Amino acid sequence: PRDDLFDLGDARRSGGLPAGTLGSREVFDVGSIRKDFPILSEQVHGRPLIWFDNAATTQKPQAVIDRLAYFYAHENSNIHRAAHELAARATDAYEDARETVRDFLGAGRSEEIVFVRGATEGINLVAQSWGRANLRAGDEILITNLEHHANIVPWQIVAQQTGAVLKVAPVDDRGNLLLDAFTALLDPRTKLVAATQVANATGTVNPVQTLTALAHRAGARVLIDGAQSVPHLGVDLQSLDADFFVFSGHKVFGPTGIGAVFISERVWEETPAWQGGGNMIADVTIERSIYQGPPNKYEAGTGNIADAVGLAAALRYVNEVGIERIAAYEHSLLEYATPKLAAIPGVRLIGTATDKASVLSFVLAGHEPETVGTALNERGIAVRAGHHCAQPILRRLGVEKTVRPSFAFYNTAEEIDVFLDAVHDLSEQTAATP
Repeated sequence: PRDDLFDLGDARRSGGLPAGTLGSREVFDVGSIRKDFPILSEQVHGRPLIWFDNAATTQKPQAVIDRLAYFYAHENSNIHRAAHELAARATDAYEDARETVRDFLGAGRSEEIVFVRGATEGINLVAQSWGRANLRAGDEILITNLEHHANIVPWQIVAQQTGAVLKVAPVDDRGNLLLDAFTALLDPRTKLVAATQVANATGTVNPVQTLTALAHRAGARVLIDGAQSVPHLGVDLQSLDADFFVFSGHKVFGPTGIGAVFISERVWEETPAWQGGGNMIADVTIERSIYQGPPNKYEAGTGNIADAVGLAAALRYVNEVGIERIAAYEHSLLEYATPKLAAIPGVRLIGTATDKASVLSFVLAGHEPETVGTALNERGIAVRAGHHCAQPILRRLGVEKTVRPSFAFYNTAEEIDVFLDAVHDLSEQTAATP
């Protein structure tokens, strides 16, 4: 068989792939996909680039690069307010991007999609608009111990501003959320549940549909952080039924500086404008302002028009490949790499949850994570080494920092073999040291 054809066999993806979605002999043509990503031809220290830092940011297909160039060459204008042709082109492209995001996430209305800089800004929007308007002293915000700092710090800030209390649902030693403990923490004081769908430091996939249903039963609103899930799992906001959902474009093969927050129509009245300026107003006098309805109400000033258009191109590219096929292929890479990495002497895997996305986190005895990252870089392998902006979960699992390779659908088993050889060589150096 061709090296660039990967046989998924009876591939499955728990948490993201319905049973029977793939045939028993589904083949994934990773070689053709790699040709769409020009940066994968780069050399680093004389070696082919192996990009295993996908949880930090993903690379961009030529279709996204071309769409950005086309926008600036043929459509560039501010949107909504001008009568000229380029304004119409830019407005059409921007609003088409909003509809593309709506369709990709399965939201009910395009007005529920608000463009922001990324997941972090989306969470801050919800904290500073909905949170400040609705939280009171003694109210509770429930998060999980798996969260990225971006889903911790904004709630700390709004808790300080309102007198609300931040509660944390625990995990077990493998990084699984303890569902019984989560349920026990829900009570009438719980006003908001904010949980990640996929944990960035460990790859844990949370049962967010269950969490959302339990939270709603307790009378709480729900925000789901989809920064790590949107690139790897099918998301359907109609069935998920969260009140808020955030993601970042650069994690899903789109540009940096663009993302979206889904604000369900049912919480529009509870969620005031959070910034003031142009674009979001219907009428202004010196004495008062009348705001437009969503989504413009939440998009003050000139938005990141070009990158929204680039994000739409990225989502269309993912749709062409197929998110279910991506999920199955990436899961096969994870299942290939996990036991081989765990078998290397001195390696300890951090986060071995039952349901995981394509993230591996590990430490190597005798080596600081940054040292491992530097050694891998000398072989052209890009990984993240550090605390991954998720210090609470790493400390819960007994470490301060880890090495984190993370896979995307343009990675290969051959690349994993190069990575494993490099870690094995470092392990042997440790063993040889008296």
